Amino acid sequence: MSENISSAELLPDQALRFYLDAGVDETIGKEPVDRYALSQSAAKAQKSNRPPTSAPSQGKSHPSRPKPGVPAPPVAPAPSSPASQSATALAAAASSLPELRAAIEGFEGCSLKSTAKSTVFADGNADGRLMVIGEAPGGDEDRQGLPFVGVSGKLLDLMLESIGFTRESAYITNVVPWRPPGNRKPTPEEVALCVPFLERHIALVKPEVILMVGGLSAKTLLNRTEGITRLRGRWETVATPGLDVPIPAIATFHPAYLLRSPQQKRLVWRDLLAVKEKLDTSAPS
Repeated sequence: MSENISSAELLPDQALRFYLDAGVDETIGKEPVDRYALSQSAAKAQKSNRPPTSAPSQGKSHPSRPKPGVPAPPVAPAPSSPASQSATALAAAASSLPELRAAIEGFEGCSLKSTAKSTVFADGNADGRLMVIGEAPGGDEDRQGLPFVGVSGKLLDLMLESIGFTRESAYITNVVPWRPPGNRKPTPEEVALCVPFLERHIALVKPEVILMVGGLSAKTLLNRTEGITRLRGRWETVATPGLDVPIPAIATFHPAYLLRSPQQKRLVWRDLLAVKEKLDTSAPS
């Protein structure tokens, strides 16, 4: 018989899984607040007509978080550096996908390239209607030089097949073309250096729909700060230099996350059906 336990009784990794399953995708403060002590302080202050004790400081003040459904303000661009200027110039000069691939492989401004085995450019059909954009290569991708291979790649293949696509009919790439050491998340600076190449990639492919896979992909392309739980399932548009019109885009969970949280597959199924409906309605009669 199962036993009900609280999150306080869980081990750290179990507690993390508990919060993820409950839908928690961000933290508010670094230190816990004793609300009981605050309520006692407020009660004593009310009796003595003194103002209640304020909550303990959480360190540096943070701007108020946007309400759900309200777009976050654009993130201020980082100061231009020689490396970012070089990336922008190389990307803009590429007039074809082979030229863009050569530009990325020849770019030396991102430290990730020196620790990665391969430059993971893309896979699939560049003339396809659907462009899938993930986060960054993992170990399998780095070894094979292709995006979304291994266990998570096989799951992505099944996801695409469920709406009539294959790896040969869709076009697949990542925000970052090099594997971060230890599969860590890319830093904002590393992502910023890759953005000019990604934007040029989109402009050259000109897909009808973009499927953003994972939080890093969605936040980068939409210039938003919310987590993937809030961003997924909503139609947005992606506009990059070189595009005549913005491209409809929708975010969904990453296959690697689904392997850890299979109960979220139902939400991904909704996102995939939305993609299929969008493409079906835009198909020429």
